[in-house]
Amino acid sequence: MTAPDDAAAFLALQAVTTATLTTVLLKKGLRNVWIRGASPITPQAQRRVGRAFTLRFIPAREDLATPESWSSPRSTRAAIEQMPPGCIAVVDANGVRDAGFWGDILCARMARKGVAALVSDGVVRDLAGVLSTGLPIWAAGTAAPPSVAALTFVAWQQPVGCGGVAVFPDDVIVADRDGAVLIPAALLGEVVAQATEQEQLEDWIMQQVQSGAALPGLYPPDAGNRARYEAGKAAP
Repeated sequence: MTAPDDAAAFLALQAVTTATLTTVLLKKGLRNVWIRGASPITPQAQRRVGRAFTLRFIPAREDLATPESWSSPRSTRAAIEQMPPGCIAVVDANGVRDAGFWGDILCARMARKGVAALVSDGVVRDLAGVLSTGLPIWAAGTAAPPSVAALTFVAWQQPVGCGGVAVFPDDVIVADRDGAVLIPAALLGEVVAQATEQEQLEDWIMQQVQSGAALPGLYPPDAGNRARYEAGKAAP
């Protein structure tokens, strides 16, 4: 799900931390972009960037949340078959932590389809098998019971609330060791530009700190340090 226009932006975001992104988005007035509960649980969970493919659960209702529902045309199995390569699956699991929204077989299918990562405020099950699939996962942990013990799957590719964050299909997700952050689709270009510049500035500041510079006037830079930074950028 990486369009030609996405390639350069996604490549740039591979060098931008989620910490930097939250700062840039905060400056643009967006405070609620870090998905609560979504922490890396797999060794493969290095930085991932992709468009969001959303999935939504609601609390379990006994006549709907049954093992038979897994064969329904409106099921997690059907949703996974619609996931394009390169997407990041964002699962709104209501923050439920006593039932795994899915496990190893579903993760294996996602990995086989080329899904970039899975991000959720819920938990997975069958951890040993999940780890063996190689799918990078950010979630709130693990639990043994199946999804239908606490959740009913209802839809995919609709707006969801995951970890307290509003996520729309095709928003951009960046996930690293600090968690997962949302970039609204309409803001991608300007966020990438500002975040790239911020990373470069902070790299320069770190060099100054390692050389013994004091923080006041350096972080954030005052006019004099800003001028020194800009001069260094302009130097051949």
